[in-house]
Amino acid sequence: MKRVKGVVMALLPLLAGGVLAGEAETSATANGPESPPAAMLGSDRDAHGCIGSAGYTWCARERRCVRPWELAQARGFPVTEEAFRAYCAATQ
Repeated sequence: MKRVKGVVMALLPLLAGGVLAGEAETSATANGPESPPAAMLGSDRDAHGCIGSAGYTWCARERRCVRPWELAQARGFPVTEEAFRAYCAATQ
């Protein structure tokens, strides 16, 4: 019996802490507006479906989403915004 009482006494602070933390969380959301949900990663697609946060931009010449610095290396033009725009605006 003493052993059970000892285990209960050891767990009591943990249980109380969990209850109190739960109460604090509940009262915080009850007293103020909820924060907006965080946007999911990769949810920033443009009109072409390119994910800007991952570095992708639409290239009309390639007809796909590309990373400008990777395309510049593959096609041999300078890694500048001007060169990227000139290359992607050109028609084949």
